[in-house]
Amino acid sequence: MKENIILVIKGFIMGIANIIPGVSGGTLALTLGIYEDFIQAISHFFSKIKENIKFLLPIGIGIVLSLVTMSSVIDSSFKNFPIPTTLFFMGLVIGGMPLLLRKVKNTKEIKQPLSYIILLITFLIVIVLAFSEEIFGSGLSNANFNNLNLLGYLILLFVGIIAAATMIIPGVSGSLVLMLLGYYFPVVKVIKDTTHFKNIIPNIFILMVFGIGVLIGIVVIAKIIEYLLKKFEAKTYFGVIGFILASIIAIPVSVYHEINTITYSFPQIIIGLIFLVLGLGIGYKLGDE
Repeated sequence: MKENIILVIKGFIMGIANIIPGVSGGTLALTLGIYEDFIQAISHFFSKIKENIKFLLPIGIGIVLSLVTMSSVIDSSFKNFPIPTTLFFMGLVIGGMPLLLRKVKNTKEIKQPLSYIILLITFLIVIVLAFSEEIFGSGLSNANFNNLNLLGYLILLFVGIIAAATMIIPGVSGSLVLMLLGYYFPVVKVIKDTTHFKNIIPNIFILMVFGIGVLIGIVVIAKIIEYLLKKFEAKTYFGVIGFILASIIAIPVSVYHEINTITYSFPQIIIGLIFLVLGLGIGYKLGDE
């Protein structure tokens, strides 16, 4: 029972992460200590279906609960209390770093230059994504879901695959990538309209196509990551560490892009530091569970 409750909590945190552009659900899955089991369960779902359902169901419940209950809360928190909220999520990520460092600490790859080149490459990928507005401008124009044709649905399916892949890869924010592709706000609007019972039939069809893409992307990327962890475990973790170190920078950058102007005050900074420590503690503790 305790294990299931912990998995629901971890799923809840993963769900929150996928709401926020700049924060990766994969990062928090890794820092919370469930990433490898999560990938394994998806990749070999039908080979041990009972065990995998027992593991994935509480996580799925947590994710769904967070998406339903926390979307407005998180949005409001970032707008009204940007510094404490940002520092809390940074703390969650940093708190899980010791778990990752233990993965490479006693391996031979720790002395190989290639490991640090991989780390640098993955670090730079996330940094480029985080500063995409400055580098590429505001990204692609927002997609239009009115009167979608066959090509439009195929593109939506492909975008779902990309979104799922980036949600699972630690350090890469699926929400941020969707924003760059011009699909973040249209998809969020469809979800919002559906929950308010507006345009039910066309919106459900849009979400169904997008959802199929997400499922395909999850399975494909899970297989790839499982292979990398099996054949090149330490080097894969060096790449992951690069992603996650960069995500610590990407989180405040993405928040700044969303809010544009942040008012700094002494109480917010003090509260922010408290939330940073709180996030560190929660990330470290859950990563060890």
